[in-house]
Amino acid sequence: MLEKIARWSYNRRWTMVAVWVVVLIGINVLAGVAGGAYSNNFSLPGTDSQRAYDLLKNRFPQQSGDTADIAFKSSAGVTDPSTRKTMEGFFAQISKFNHVDGVASPYAKGGEQQISPNGHIGLAHIQFNVTGDKVPIPEIKKMEALAAQTGGTGLTIDLGGNVVTYAEFQTPGASEAIGLVAAMFILLLTFGSLLAMGLPLMTALFGIGIGLAVVTLSAHFLTVPNFTPQLASMIGIGVGVDYALFIVTRYRQQLSQGMTPEQATVAAITTSGRAVLFAGTVVVISFLGILLMGFSFVQGIAVGGAAAVLVTMLASVTLLPAVLGFVGNHIDRLHLPHLLHRGESSPRESFWFRWSRLIQRRPAPVALASLLILVALTIPLFSLRLGSADAGTGSKARSSRRAYDLLSQGFGPGFNGPLLLAAKLPSPSDVATLKTLSTRLATVPGVAGVTPPALNPKGDAAVMSVFPTSSPQAPETTQLVHTLRDSVIPSATRGSGVEVLIGGLTAGTIDFSDQSGRRLPILIGVVLLLSFLLLVAVFRSVVVPAKAVVMNLLSIGAAYGVVVAVFQWGWLKGVIGVQSTGPIEAWVPMLLFTILFGLSMDYEIFLLSRIREDYIKTRDNGLAVANGLAATARVITAAAAIMVTVFLSFVIGFDERAVKLFGFGLAVAIFVDATLIRMVLVPATMELLGDANWWFPKWLGRLVPRISIEPTNPEALEPG
Repeated sequence: MLEKIARWSYNRRWTMVAVWVVVLIGINVLAGVAGGAYSNNFSLPGTDSQRAYDLLKNRFPQQSGDTADIAFKSSAGVTDPSTRKTMEGFFAQISKFNHVDGVASPYAKGGEQQISPNGHIGLAHIQFNVTGDKVPIPEIKKMEALAAQTGGTGLTIDLGGNVVTYAEFQTPGASEAIGLVAAMFILLLTFGSLLAMGLPLMTALFGIGIGLAVVTLSAHFLTVPNFTPQLASMIGIGVGVDYALFIVTRYRQQLSQGMTPEQATVAAITTSGRAVLFAGTVVVISFLGILLMGFSFVQGIAVGGAAAVLVTMLASVTLLPAVLGFVGNHIDRLHLPHLLHRGESSPRESFWFRWSRLIQRRPAPVALASLLILVALTIPLFSLRLGSADAGTGSKARSSRRAYDLLSQGFGPGFNGPLLLAAKLPSPSDVATLKTLSTRLATVPGVAGVTPPALNPKGDAAVMSVFPTSSPQAPETTQLVHTLRDSVIPSATRGSGVEVLIGGLTAGTIDFSDQSGRRLPILIGVVLLLSFLLLVAVFRSVVVPAKAVVMNLLSIGAAYGVVVAVFQWGWLKGVIGVQSTGPIEAWVPMLLFTILFGLSMDYEIFLLSRIREDYIKTRDNGLAVANGLAATARVITAAAAIMVTVFLSFVIGFDERAVKLFGFGLAVAIFVDATLIRMVLVPATMELLGDANWWFPKWLGRLVPRISIEPTNPEALEPG
């Protein structure tokens, strides 16, 4: 089928290009007209925090929306008449904004505790009637502008809280541009030709253009976080360039062996193109595996990432052969002097063939040294702490960070992440139980303060806030939430019929981290099993797939370890612009695993498919490994360099700690995988295992379907 697709695309190149252009324009027009809005929906069915939110939404609707903080500091004192007049006027103006239900002022009755002990810092709460992702970002920007305008000499006003943090999320387009420029440079060094360089970039741009439109459309029926376009762009650029790079390289090799352009195109698609389809399928499976986590927050990420890879795969085996029909024998035209590589037909004369033979002379010590390095990089992983970095890790140029620092200075870090206690009361008189609970909470270590219970109009629900002594991201706060849930609240409400649930952003983050930790092994297990079975079907071996899975886990473990060392421990954090340390975002490990496992498997498939192709012809394992490495190493290295550069461009181009963390983790893993794993550990271990690499029981061969990547029919030469 691939041969037919390649020939049709080649011979009807104008039609194929026109189809892709129409699809690109059409789907983007559709996305512009009918696209949905991005949303950070952290709903966690079955958790205490979600039940608390549902209770407040039903019985205390004015408390079910999110809140924002107004932190202000006056050199004359918060209670100074002039300061009070200015701030009350400011609160009145804020109350008129859309979705604002009211402002809890420190000047209102009972608001004394919203004034710091030294009297110079005040705190007010903006109560919204919707969740933070539903508050229009322009409204928050107007509030910030009003705060800057109202403040002046001796008076500082800053807005904070998760609603403001969400609105301040930056999405600069420079990162994508940096990644594309870097890809152009590396491709030029790899091919030496401007024309050859442009083909992978064209494939990537079509994939990104269509993939991002699909992401926007999917926001209609899925929760799509606001950073999904950046993630899809990262992946789209990386795999788009990679897949086209492998196919174009094979095309040039076939031309150098005397094939016509049509024959070379068909050969490239039926060999490297087949590997692209299989590798891309593994990446798509990995992305869709995220759905097993059961979080609405990541559904859009899973679909968006899978869509970007799927579109890129299709473009690689349909659009690319059509464009190769226009290029023909002129693939190396517009070349730069001294950069155009010599013929692609002599891999045994290459550096990588000699490198493989060097490793094969001493495979045991090389493999041991590689493993020791990987283990050393992985060690910090055992200190991994999941959570969510709070506004205290953001840039000091942001209002949310300045508000965070003001509240920490005036009230303590816990005031930046209060715990919201929602209570279901059998009768209004049961509020006495909550007063007893309030007294008990005030004595718990780690609690800085407790607000009195506030009843709803019906008297069947109440809400109260607990302020920890530690910051929202601190491990002490996590321990406090578990202590309150497990012992303090049950003992204080036992026998009363009162149900008290701990909600709010801080508790929700803790619940999300706990559930992520519990479900991550399921995700890992399913993705590993499916990938292993697919590799068994392709390579007709048990040992090679098992080794591939283990090595991919080693590269991912090393990436996790480096991420923990930099973002949690603070090693070299200043080098990449991280201002403060904190826990690792709870969603990062699952996304890093699925994406990295899929991308790592790309390199594994491209390398092993060439090794197996040569092994079937020669039946010499050592020579097959050397030939396979020589044929693919330069391309894998170039592809990895492009991916690493693209991912690092997002580290440089964003102030967002989470995006930096994610991009850095991807870059580290791809770098380790393409160098230490593919170029050192794979040839060393395959030399040690010898023909055992291809052991495949005959009884298993009758059960496992054949999925062939090699262009030849291996029926008669199948090993084992």
